[in-house]
Amino acid sequence: MKGSGLPLCILVAVFYLSWTPSAGLKTLHLGSCVVITNLQEMHNGFSEIRDTVQAKDKIIDVRILRKTESLQDTKPADQCCLLRHILRLYLDTVFKNYQTPDHHILRKISSLANSFLTIKKDLRLCHAHMTCPCGEEAKEKYSQILSHFEELKPQEAVVKALGELDILLQWMEETD
Repeated sequence: MKGSGLPLCILVAVFYLSWTPSAGLKTLHLGSCVVITNLQEMHNGFSEIRDTVQAKDKIIDVRILRKTESLQDTKPADQCCLLRHILRLYLDTVFKNYQTPDHHILRKISSLANSFLTIKKDLRLCHAHMTCPCGEEAKEKYSQILSHFEELKPQEAVVKALGELDILLQWMEETD
């Protein structure tokens, strides 16, 4: 019976790990939609490349996310839809079109994109279950963000949006 304690130890370890809060995990309350993600990992990944990315941004008089009040003043019911649209912009345009020969930065961007894909998948599930409605306010705010993005030349817009990623991550952190 010497080996009979091993399965019990494994069971206890699994139980402990499942009940211990994971470091960095954040529950985003986006209206009726709830998403769990590792914001700390995204913050850390972006902080490693932030200075390099922001140094490439030569347009200082235009802001894509900060210029509008779209993020800070978004009603909880519209946060899910707005975030879903913003993630699509980052995944379909920003991450795909950012150009750099630096492989470290490309790896970090890939990691951020994977995190965004996971969140987008969860938001898509909320949308399918009717807990992520797209109200007029969310559509208008996203339209403002897109308008600021399109004011710039394509590569300038990509650099600007990537450099402002900390604004988006901070907003996600503050959603409750």
